[in-house]
Amino acid sequence: MSTDTDNVDLVDAAVVENLGRVALFAALMGAFAYVSFPNPFSPAPVTLQVLGVFLAGIFLGPVWGGVSIALYLAAGAVGAPVFSGGSAGLAPLVGQTAGYLWSYPVAAFVVGALVHGGLSVGDPREAGLVRLVGSMVAGTAIVYAMGVVGLMLVLGLGPVAAFMAGAAAFIPAEAFKIAAAVGIVRSDAFVAE
Repeated sequence: MSTDTDNVDLVDAAVVENLGRVALFAALMGAFAYVSFPNPFSPAPVTLQVLGVFLAGIFLGPVWGGVSIALYLAAGAVGAPVFSGGSAGLAPLVGQTAGYLWSYPVAAFVVGALVHGGLSVGDPREAGLVRLVGSMVAGTAIVYAMGVVGLMLVLGLGPVAAFMAGAAAFIPAEAFKIAAAVGIVRSDAFVAE
């Protein structure tokens, strides 16, 4: 009895490709966390992480985009220094920035679903500008909402104080990140083959 295994695919090539992209975007999120500036109006710093969330949802779609950000959180939880300022472990996931961190996979999913019009992934360059910007505004609203709730729970801030420190203090930075994401999507550097 002979067994021929030359033509057996153990894992679908598309799954392998998507897993590679997931790892790449998780690493990109970790790199973006190192671009961190103190915000004098908030206990949370300004980072490029939300740009990574946008890009994961836009380029990977809702499912794989959310998975990539969940992988990023898992890597940080087990000790990889991928959170803001190179922090790691469980403390950031329950501290003053916890609401923001936990919002990232949800926001990536929503951005991806809105850009692609569902769970299937198409060419993000085909999304209109209004759809693209609208998806990132929705993602930003999720990040702000969960970040503000996190500040209220962890720091005991009231709703207005938490909104001012957790959302209003970041609006100019988020506008820049949305513009950067639109520029990246519209550039020729990410032409799908």
